[in-house]
Amino acid sequence: MRTTIQGNRKIRAGLKDCWNAFMLEGAEFTDNDIPICPTILSEYPKEILTWVEAKEIHKKMVRKDKDYYYDAFICFYIDDQCFDGPRSSVWIFPWLAMRIMKHFRGIITIDFSTFQDFPYPLKLYNTYRMRAFGYWAGTQGLETINNVRWGMPDTYHYCFDGIEIDTVVAVGTVGGSPRKIEDRKRFEQGLYEMVRRLRPHAIIVYGSAKYPCFEKLRQEGITIVEYQSKTSRAFERGAQNE
Repeated sequence: MRTTIQGNRKIRAGLKDCWNAFMLEGAEFTDNDIPICPTILSEYPKEILTWVEAKEIHKKMVRKDKDYYYDAFICFYIDDQCFDGPRSSVWIFPWLAMRIMKHFRGIITIDFSTFQDFPYPLKLYNTYRMRAFGYWAGTQGLETINNVRWGMPDTYHYCFDGIEIDTVVAVGTVGGSPRKIEDRKRFEQGLYEMVRRLRPHAIIVYGSAKYPCFEKLRQEGITIVEYQSKTSRAFERGAQNE
């Protein structure tokens, strides 16, 4: 069987990179082997759109101008099936996803779910994927803001890994936490722990930031930048049309 030499390793012909190792060329890693994803941001986003919205815009715009530019960030605060399904996964088909992303200013790193009832290896893997894809997006010329996702205190030893200290981070408040009362305490506890460890000077909130925990952080001197969710924008348009 024919082989090629890569560094000091022999690589069999026909082997494919099914782990997306190509994304991490030149990356540095934490003690938990989470890749470090630098924040790349020239100014706060003018607009934040979901991946579904970005695809819809791309479909319309690329017909008129294949080199169009849309000054917005893409976020993934939507159901995983919309961006990580068997036929639509940005992880499985990253180059297809980048064909769309490259027309936008940047991304908030992908919100691969880390639900509390997920097995530990899956939560750790999804944290790894958030940082790996974000690191790669930065190497492709996109501005990049780290999405932060935590669970119970037992996740704190890895869920903040790979994010630089004293920078801008993003969180989503759509869906469960902190909108649901039963999840609010866990959300607030993790938010304060994130601030203690990462010391961000600004937090981008996709969804409502009208919670006491964010007001407390404002009083501590942290900038909170709120962006309406897709659902909120739709309700607002509906109200204006009544």
